[in-house]
Amino acid sequence: MDGLIFALLGAVLIAAFGWTRSRYADFLAQSPEDYATGGPQFDVRRHLNGPLICEGVIFGPMGRVSSRFVGEFDCRWEGNTGTMDEVFTYCDGSQQTRAWRLTIGNDGKILARADDVEGDGTGQQTGSSVQLKYKFRLPEASGGHVLDTVDWMYLAPNGTIVNRSQFRKYGIKVAELVATMRPANTEMKEAA
Repeated sequence: MDGLIFALLGAVLIAAFGWTRSRYADFLAQSPEDYATGGPQFDVRRHLNGPLICEGVIFGPMGRVSSRFVGEFDCRWEGNTGTMDEVFTYCDGSQQTRAWRLTIGNDGKILARADDVEGDGTGQQTGSSVQLKYKFRLPEASGGHVLDTVDWMYLAPNGTIVNRSQFRKYGIKVAELVATMRPANTEMKEAA
């Protein structure tokens, strides 16, 4: 009987530790206010404008790289309303396209829509960061699951944007993406 009590108490403590860590010391614990001061100011209309190149990797649920990609973006703004057309080419040769429709409020709040996003995505640009939250629907070839997504974009001093995204199903992280975005006219050497 004592062993069962200790096992249950241990399970409760582990669950409480996991919840506390994710709430206060993990990727999801970040808030836009954490980046309100210091560093360059991220203005989506300025920094996500014109042709951009995006390079990144996707990590599977066990933390190993499951895919690599290059994206070509074309971003256009009229006032506080913008369109970001994306074409991704993956390491297996497959391609994926997406068209984001973005609206920025005077308070920095972001409304984001795309055909593979369920409902409206919401976000906030604050200081040197942008946060977006949305429900992303995977292509049918990948199961068609809807994943809770949190994107964080951080503006580096040279204008490069570093993007980190986590994808969750039922609160469990199933994938993570890390990428950089930069103006397309910045040259990179091709890997040998």
